[in-house]
Amino acid sequence: MRIARWETSAGRADGFVVDDRVVPFPGGLTVADVLAQGLDAARGIYERVKGSAGTPLADVRLLAPVAPASIRDFVAFEEHVEGVSASVDGEGGVVPEWYEAPTFYFTNPHTVLGPGAPVAPPVTQRLDFELEIAVVIGAAPGVGETNLTAAEAASTVFGYTIMNDWSARDLQAREMKVRLGPAKGKDFGLSLGPWIVTADELESYLDDDGFLAVRAEAWVNDRLVGEDLVSNMGWPLPELVAYASRNSRVVPGDVLGSGTVGNGGCLGELWGRGVDIPALQTGDVVRMAVEGIGELTAAVGPQVAAPELPPARPRSRARRR
Repeated sequence: MRIARWETSAGRADGFVVDDRVVPFPGGLTVADVLAQGLDAARGIYERVKGSAGTPLADVRLLAPVAPASIRDFVAFEEHVEGVSASVDGEGGVVPEWYEAPTFYFTNPHTVLGPGAPVAPPVTQRLDFELEIAVVIGAAPGVGETNLTAAEAASTVFGYTIMNDWSARDLQAREMKVRLGPAKGKDFGLSLGPWIVTADELESYLDDDGFLAVRAEAWVNDRLVGEDLVSNMGWPLPELVAYASRNSRVVPGDVLGSGTVGNGGCLGELWGRGVDIPALQTGDVVRMAVEGIGELTAAVGPQVAAPELPPARPRSRARRR
């Protein structure tokens, strides 16, 4: 099943993509409602409406397929870490701590973009994309509880979508020198889409170790710049979910990004490997294709200058009034 959100002149709707048409959920249900009911319930809803006429897919504008409750983004591909590290310090390598646990950061659910929506970056000299696959969490036994096992976490994976974690590398580098972040280097935009493909649709791609062996490609202005198998991750996707639940919780509607794939999943990695390729500019088009899911495309819009803020004040104030 493919689940989407879309917009027409008549308004917005949530539902299924069935062949070349979209069919709304019955009774005004939303994607959030269906995620809260879980995958088995979604199958029942699909059987009820799949024969409906619907609207041609070509006649709607797809939106981000989920309004995330939260977004965690991991860094689970060793090759990506090697390349980006080299672009930062010229040496590369992977710190030992990377191998100990699947590290992630939280990003902004309020600046999520849908398919085709242009990104409006801040003023930056090093705008980049990041090609990822994302897990969308749905209702399942154990969801909302802490410290899930990998098997329990696997049952919470409702489906998958494509994720582009846009990045202003110069802003990101400044922030991370303060040993915190990334923040403003990334929170201006994150693209999701084109839809959610339910987990059962990709079961045939799981290898013997539980890794999802689907091909992922990144194109800039119709030039293939990166390609990898998602199975080259350090951890299978359910283990990322399990780690996210450590002394915490994952709930329906949460989105967890795999982290950027290797072999050119972002320009930062290529820069670290000495590839002469320019940063993204206004008008560039980034297209991502993931086997079994589809394609996510977006153009780079004009940079948006923000009002200036002063630097920190000197510590010259009295400690007491």
